[in-house]
Amino acid sequence: MKVIDGSTVSMPDTVENQKEYLQPSSQKPGCGFPIAKIGVIFSLATGAAIALCIEVLNTHDIKLARRLYSFLKPNDVLLGDKAFCAYADMFAIKQLDSDAVFRKHSSRTTTMRKGKIVGDCDKLVTWYKPKRCPKGLSKDEFDALPPSIIVREIYYYIVIPGFRTARVSLITTLLDQAIYPTLTLLCHFRQRKNRIQGELGI
Repeated sequence: MKVIDGSTVSMPDTVENQKEYLQPSSQKPGCGFPIAKIGVIFSLATGAAIALCIEVLNTHDIKLARRLYSFLKPNDVLLGDKAFCAYADMFAIKQLDSDAVFRKHSSRTTTMRKGKIVGDCDKLVTWYKPKRCPKGLSKDEFDALPPSIIVREIYYYIVIPGFRTARVSLITTLLDQAIYPTLTLLCHFRQRKNRIQGELGI
């Protein structure tokens, strides 16, 4: 089990860093420190960093992620938040003989009327290739994507007294519910959050 996430780090206030890295727009010129964006893959079990890349502040997490996928090994399972849950990325990770468990992006609607039920709050669904090439993909990369992929959607509810009940959906390429039980995947995803808070301090 591996975890992927992004964060920011404050850089030393040197002339070189000021030229290379951006500052937040809220900072006045000459004040504050340059900020770098980092992407990291680390072990869920130990917290050891496996791969790291550094970019300028306004770089999207998914751009960093696509530079890190090459560090995955066959049979790795990558856990991540909704920033990484894109059609092209699910396919790319599977092509590396690895798998993914990502929180579903809010731009994808959820419906119980579609998909094959494989367990409680657990179903197989078909995702179709986007009609337009997403940002961050070249035309050749977009053309190489298959017309559709099968993914598994697992959902659960967060109930807090006094607050509206929230529904959370996870998308994974681990399709076999018997080999990869629903509760096991949910527990690993929960461990991911705890590990991120410990390793990245967020």
